[in-house]
Amino acid sequence: MVALPSGLLGSLDPTSDRAVFRQIADHLREAIDKGRFAEGAKLPSESELVDHFGVSRMTVRNALSMLQSEGLVSSEHGKGVFVRPRPPVRRLASDRFARRHREQGKSAFTMEAEAAGSRPEVDNLEVKEERPSADVSARLGAPRRVLARRRRYLLDGRPVEFATSYLPLDLARDTPIAQPNPGPGGIYARLEELGHKLDHFEEEIRARMPSPQEIKTLRLASGVPVIHLVRTAYDTKGRAVEVCDTVMAADAYVLSYQLPAT
Repeated sequence: MVALPSGLLGSLDPTSDRAVFRQIADHLREAIDKGRFAEGAKLPSESELVDHFGVSRMTVRNALSMLQSEGLVSSEHGKGVFVRPRPPVRRLASDRFARRHREQGKSAFTMEAEAAGSRPEVDNLEVKEERPSADVSARLGAPRRVLARRRRYLLDGRPVEFATSYLPLDLARDTPIAQPNPGPGGIYARLEELGHKLDHFEEEIRARMPSPQEIKTLRLASGVPVIHLVRTAYDTKGRAVEVCDTVMAADAYVLSYQLPAT
């Protein structure tokens, strides 16, 4: 058996009351966090870990299973266990909806993807008229019907979020907003062209575990939570012109905000 490089992983503490498999998981997690195992790197085999820590194979498997449940690693049958890549996208809350991006014909997602050096895609697009939920209706001022725009966003082929925009039907019907591709700058550019100059946005954010359908849509690994964001856009007259309900893979985003101190 080939010994693991010195310093790559620590040793067990026989005086600790922490379960042995959890100690092994702690050492592996620390090695991943400190970059000893880079994204996409293969972890030591079960046999190497058994030899290094002097434990049973089942104990090692429990440790690896724990890391899998946290979304840190993934197992490939017959190949081994690998560190999951986690490409971050930085969402600039004070900048991402700036008018200058729309004037350049860029949506917020396109701008974010370019900043991250990634290739953006949009699929699973659906545009249809429907009756809003009670929550969406309340946020939009109680319209009876809305235009719903559903889409999934991908970076370099990986799904990272899906979103549904709800707009009052009297604003969106028979306009480019009702088309699958609303044009450069997205629906916010079209709203402003229709006379609804945007004034501000309100966002509510929470983290939670995903539903089975969200796991399937975003291809989430076991243990990966989601960020659930609901944004309401207001025009300069104070009217709510859009509600956007977004679910994001939490391991693909960094939320960055600038907040005034006065």
